[in-house]
Amino acid sequence: MLIIACPYCGPRPELEFRYGGEAHVARPVDPSTLSDEDWGAFLYQRANPRGLHAERWRHVHGCGRFFNALRDTTTDFFAATYETGTPRPAGTPADGETSR
Repeated sequence: MLIIACPYCGPRPELEFRYGGEAHVARPVDPSTLSDEDWGAFLYQRANPRGLHAERWRHVHGCGRFFNALRDTTTDFFAATYETGTPRPAGTPADGETSR
């Protein structure tokens, strides 16, 4: 079983968590000014890199809080987890690069 380190509760089994999408996606300041195409792009177009990727996760069966994680999409290896609202950890590879 995969173990995920919640930054609030510590390591827990993967069954306690739910994937929440790509991390660090900024919401438009004034969505009413966007065209339908731009709004659709904001809602549905996300990066899907092979390798390291910043993601949002929620500890559903624990503290219930969202957090960010750097996960390698080819191996499911979690390189780091960190609290929402904090910057990506320094020294970690960019999205799409391998974590090992």
